[in-house]
Amino acid sequence: MKQNSYIGLAILAGMVTLSACNKKLEEYNPSNATEESLFKTAEGFETAVNGAYTYNRNLYGKEEGFALLEAGTDLWAPSAKNGNSTVFGSSPNPAITTYSGLLADNYWVNTNLWTPCYAAINLCNTALGRIDEAGLTPARRQSAEAELRFMRAWYYFLLVQAFGDVHFTLEPTKGMVTVANRTSVVTVYEQIVNDMQFAAGNLPVTTADYGRITKTGALAILSKVLLTKGDYQAASNLAKVVIDESGQGLLPRYADLWQMANETNNEVLWAVNYATNLNLNAPSGNSGHRGHSLFLMEYSDLPGMKQDVVNGFPEGRWIPTLHYLDLFNEAIDSRFDATFKQAWLANNASTIPVWTVEEVSHNPALAARVGQPKYTVGDTAIWITKKVLPNADQLYTHRYRYKTYDRDDLYNSNGTVKNIRQYFSLKKFDDPTRATAAETNSARNAPIIRLAEVYLNAAEAQFRLGKLDSAARFINSVRRRAALPGHADAMEITGAMVTTDFILDERARELGGEQTRWFDLKRLGQLEQRVKMTNPDIAANIRPYHLLRPIPLAQLGAVTNKDEFKQNPGYE
Repeated sequence: MKQNSYIGLAILAGMVTLSACNKKLEEYNPSNATEESLFKTAEGFETAVNGAYTYNRNLYGKEEGFALLEAGTDLWAPSAKNGNSTVFGSSPNPAITTYSGLLADNYWVNTNLWTPCYAAINLCNTALGRIDEAGLTPARRQSAEAELRFMRAWYYFLLVQAFGDVHFTLEPTKGMVTVANRTSVVTVYEQIVNDMQFAAGNLPVTTADYGRITKTGALAILSKVLLTKGDYQAASNLAKVVIDESGQGLLPRYADLWQMANETNNEVLWAVNYATNLNLNAPSGNSGHRGHSLFLMEYSDLPGMKQDVVNGFPEGRWIPTLHYLDLFNEAIDSRFDATFKQAWLANNASTIPVWTVEEVSHNPALAARVGQPKYTVGDTAIWITKKVLPNADQLYTHRYRYKTYDRDDLYNSNGTVKNIRQYFSLKKFDDPTRATAAETNSARNAPIIRLAEVYLNAAEAQFRLGKLDSAARFINSVRRRAALPGHADAMEITGAMVTTDFILDERARELGGEQTRWFDLKRLGQLEQRVKMTNPDIAANIRPYHLLRPIPLAQLGAVTNKDEFKQNPGYE
């Protein structure tokens, strides 16, 4: 792996820095490279192409990205760990995750969404403007242009979904720019589609560099773009091409998607990849995937437990809502067990409790065990269930032997979170390969789109076209894969069952935690309604104007045409 290179690029109010180094997307680092020299060699130009991917690391797999793309929805209630105490709602940047006091000067909106997207767009515009100077072979020039145009379109896609009308340019920014425009979403989408169509027509079908966009990935994203803009027939057609002609398929078992050794599997169409050498990941100071810790409960201070690599580094940011848990029928659907951790095995012999006289008094058969350990290392120490356990079951079978948390321990009767320290932990992003128990960063890749979502996108498009039976067939392909052995028929649905709510519920079961939820709810017009109906911990805060993010105050303050470049309504 080569050294990182740095290129200064101006964007609206200031300067940003580029650094990129992926597991296989390597950079060329010409000594003391300037923009002039960088784009005049093939090796230097590849640095710019690779660098365009790096800005995704500001969002995907990061706490800020989970806050912006996954939290503040029907699936997650906020929490936070602070030493040995937890204060509900004190997670970093609660304005994003709870809609409480979301203002134009929100730091993460600016530094993790607006600024990196425009930095990436400016890099793409600059490289595209100088592509003929780099001495690329004709074949590489074509594919490099396709990559850059795709990446430009991708970052504009993120921006218009989040902010609506945005500043739009296809020209590189040079020096300080103080005049900005608010170009309509319709116009920006026209360019996004144009760029992505070019990319899909000129990208290779496969790549040896994991993380680089391919023809299949571009078609999958373009299908999602068309779905979002309301071109349902075209979205469905492209999704079907990806499903039928890409040569990629659903893995046989849903749980296999989340094994670290299997993360570069045939179902993932495009992912943000992280280097195993965490120091090479950008942005600096936040150098890896954080999903393994952000949804993880506090377990290390419970009897029989201590923090270790296998069980993870608990940071306690988000708790699944009761609504999210109840979407699963775990008797037939494997995705519940593959998504949430429910049992914790003892790993600390020194804190395993012993049977007391009071405890064994409830069960005479245990009388001879007074003073003996309740369990040994490797036995269950913590068990969490979304059921309500009968008192006798809790007292005699479970609760007096190991820590048990049932539905009534975790949630209040109105669905608000009761226990903000122990809860169902999302385990999709677990990383037992981290170097130490204290390591907060992971080299796990962050999937942006996988084939199962393409099936669900196709189903949504068919539903919008009124073709319910066809929508059900696409959904059933995903549900059959998710079925527990012997329950495939029970997982099948009919066209009459396909509704907007069912589509959102199925996307939650399949894609929960994968940083699609906020945009999914917005696209289907259900963000405010779903939060109010299913997430009582934040329901009182959401307003209709939260469908758009605020334009960062730093950007508003930097422009001179303030009468034209205005804040989104509600944030003035």
